[in-house]
Amino acid sequence: MKFVIDMMGGDNGLKATIGATKEFIKRHKDVEFFLVGELAPLAEFNSFNNVHLVESKTVLKMDVDPLTALKEKESSLMVAIDTYLKNGCDALISAGSTGALLSAAIFKIKRIPGITRPCLITSFPTIKEKKKFVVCDLGANNANTKEELVQFAVMGSIYYSIIYQSKNPSVYLLSNGTEEEKGSPLGKEAYPLLKECELINFKGNIEARDPLYGNIDVLVADGYSGNIYLKAVEGTAKAMSSMLKDAFKRNIFSMIGYLFSKKGISQMKEKMDYKNVGGALLMGVNGVVIKAHGSSDVQSFLSALENGYKLVSVDIVNKFKEELSKWNQLRIF
Repeated sequence: MKFVIDMMGGDNGLKATIGATKEFIKRHKDVEFFLVGELAPLAEFNSFNNVHLVESKTVLKMDVDPLTALKEKESSLMVAIDTYLKNGCDALISAGSTGALLSAAIFKIKRIPGITRPCLITSFPTIKEKKKFVVCDLGANNANTKEELVQFAVMGSIYYSIIYQSKNPSVYLLSNGTEEEKGSPLGKEAYPLLKECELINFKGNIEARDPLYGNIDVLVADGYSGNIYLKAVEGTAKAMSSMLKDAFKRNIFSMIGYLFSKKGISQMKEKMDYKNVGGALLMGVNGVVIKAHGSSDVQSFLSALENGYKLVSVDIVNKFKEELSKWNQLRIF
């Protein structure tokens, strides 16, 4: 297994990637690594026999224009993609600009035949033990068409079936109401197409508050709405954690109560912490490309690396292609 890691991308850059990569290397002796970035800060990795250092000269800004990014051939992201292709690698992980990663992956790694627009997809925890659901798109696109939403639903359904070995997963469309006539103009246009699509088990609209209860498998959204949903869930979980901490500090009795409930609270915090989610797969690209959170710290970037390892291990891309060819109904796109 071969991994390419953009060590420079993201808000925290090397502060996050070095520590996470060290831990990941210790855990996975079966992986060959290509670490892309400035050579001096990465020199300590020369002590590992399964690590190759690849020099890059620049770092793309998080708000870089995607077309401009493609011209920055010496940036860590573009060098990482070239390294991925040159060495026949299995996964590429970056916390850099989403737009730049999407554009570069489409332009160089290419889309899987039949896919018009890749999307970012990952799993979310729920209040039910071990139950998760997936969301797509989480922000790879700012604007989408009704046909692309149907394609996201198909990709999300296949992804869920492969990862969780579940047949006929339930698919819902993110909306402001459960009624068929509710939703944005785009959602209203996509609804009848989703309803008619025989490739998925479409159940209808769902409001943002409901998926975390664990009664759905796939949540479909345009990239703009999906990213807002992601950030809202992250922010709510973080705020709840802070509120609980303050509540237990109020007096001696609440502190004693915390001692009795500490284990359960810790488990809840760990379950809902977005840092444990593990980055998002750029679904629809002809390879495992993982977008780590832009503000990744060591824990968050390590989770992204682990997610990449899991997806390569289950052969997600080839299985996805197989399912896509079986269904053979992409003419609706």
